[in-house]
Amino acid sequence: MNAPLAVVLSVTLLVASLTWAVLRPAGRSEALVAVPAAALTVVAGVISPQHALAEAERLGPVVGFLAAVLVLAHLCDVEGLFTACGAWMARRAAGRPRRLLTAVFVLASVVTAVLSLDATVVLLTPVVFATAARMGVRSRPHVYACAHLSNTASLLLPVSNLTNLLAFTASGLSFTRFAALMTLPWLVAVAAEYAVFRRFFAADLPAAEPAPDDGPAPEVPLFALITVGCTLAGFVVASAVGLEPVWAALAGALVMAGRALARRRVTPAAVVRSAAPGFLAFVLALGVVVRAVVDHGLADALRRVLPDGSGLLALLGLAAVAAVLANLINNLPAVLVLAPLAAPAGAGAVLAVLLGVNIGPNLTYAGSLATLLWRRVVHGHEERVAVGEFTRLGLLTVPAALVPAVVALWASVRVLGV
Repeated sequence: MNAPLAVVLSVTLLVASLTWAVLRPAGRSEALVAVPAAALTVVAGVISPQHALAEAERLGPVVGFLAAVLVLAHLCDVEGLFTACGAWMARRAAGRPRRLLTAVFVLASVVTAVLSLDATVVLLTPVVFATAARMGVRSRPHVYACAHLSNTASLLLPVSNLTNLLAFTASGLSFTRFAALMTLPWLVAVAAEYAVFRRFFAADLPAAEPAPDDGPAPEVPLFALITVGCTLAGFVVASAVGLEPVWAALAGALVMAGRALARRRVTPAAVVRSAAPGFLAFVLALGVVVRAVVDHGLADALRRVLPDGSGLLALLGLAAVAAVLANLINNLPAVLVLAPLAAPAGAGAVLAVLLGVNIGPNLTYAGSLATLLWRRVVHGHEERVAVGEFTRLGLLTVPAALVPAVVALWASVRVLGV
C-alpha cells in the first residue's frame, strides 16, 4: 500500500477503535472494532504480518499480567477485602466528610498501587458510594477521588497500571529501582490532588460533629491480604532473577482461585469472566493498530517535537507532550508510541513520559480507559457526572500534580541515580 493511503487508513482505524471503546454502544466489548481493525491493517498491507506478530509477542506478557491481576482483584473482593475497606473508612471518618475524603485518598492510593487501577474503579468506587450513603454525606468528592486516584496513584509500582508495565519494560530498571524512583513523585502527586480536592469540593465537605460508628468491627480477610503481600514479594523476586512479573501475578491469582473454587464461592466461568477476555483482546489489537500508525509517520513527527536529554526542562517537556497525547488518543496508545522514543534518553525520560500519561488523563474522560470505566460505574449508581465539572477539576489538578511530580522525579534521579 502506498504511504499516504497507509497513513489515512491506520489513523482512521485507530480513531474508530478508540471511539468505539469510549462509547461502547449497548455495553458491547471494546474488541468488536479493534480486533477487525488490527486484522485489516495486516490484510491491507499497512503493517507486515511479521511486525504485527512482533507487537503481539511484545504485549503478550503485559496482557497476561493484566488478566492475572484482574482475577486477583476480583477474588479479593469475593473474600470480603473491599467490604472490610468500606467498614474501615466509615469508622475512620466517624461521620465527618473531610475525614472520609482523607480515608478515601489513603485507601484508593494503596489499592491502586497494589491491585492496579481497575480494582479502584470497579471494586472500590461502589464501596465508596455505599460508605457515603451510610454516613449520610455527599458522595461527589469521594467518588471523584476514585477516578483521579485510579490514574494519579498508579505511579508507584511497575504493576500498578498497564502503562507502567510498558514503561517499565522500556526503562530497563529493576522492580525495586522503579519503585524507589517513583515513590517521591507518587507522594507529591497524590498530595497535590488532595489539596485541590479540599478546596474544589469545600461546599461538599462541611465540618461535622464526630459520630462514632457503633457497628461491628470489620472482619479482616487475612488470606487475601497475605496472598497479595506474597504476590508483591514475588514481583521483587521475579525482577531480581529476570522473570516477567506475569508469573508472580499468575501464582497469586491461582492461589486465590484455588481457594475460592474449593469453597464454591465462585465458578470457573466467573473466574474466566473476571479476567475480561474481551478487554485483553482489545489491548492486543490496539497495540497492532498503534504500531501501524507509528510505522507510518507518527513516530517521526513526535521525534521532532520531543525534547532531548534528561534535564529538568526536558523532563517537563516530555511529561507535557505525553499528557497532551494521552488526552488526544488515550494513554495506552500514547505510552506505546512515546516510551520507545524516550528510551534512548534514559530511564528518567521514560518515567517522565509515564508521569504524563498517568496524571494527564484526569483532564478528559477519553484520557484513560479507567476513567471511561469509572463513568459507567458512576452512572450505574445514578450519580450525575457533568463533563464541565470533570474538566474544570482536571484543569486544576493536572498541572498542580504533574509539574511538582516531574520535579520530584528529577530530584529522585539525581539523588538515587538510574
